[in-house]
Amino acid sequence: MTEKIAGYRELSESEIRLINDIKDLAEEAGRVVKSLDHGYSPGEIPDPRWVAIGKTELQQGFMSLVRSVAKPDSF
Repeated sequence: MTEKIAGYRELSESEIRLINDIKDLAEEAGRVVKSLDHGYSPGEIPDPRWVAIGKTELQQGFMSLVRSVAKPDSF
């Protein structure tokens, strides 16, 4: 018995692969963002405000890409 996630339709194998590709790319981007918080000398530290904004917008972008494939019927 396959349980369905509320608000989501059943996904095809190709859609699942595509979503997993998006999630893999998101993980890679997350590692880069995380590296901005480490390994810099005091004069080279990136502006934390822009790092936070970039992180948030990347998260929103990847979430939007997943939703574009999954096409949930919920808000």
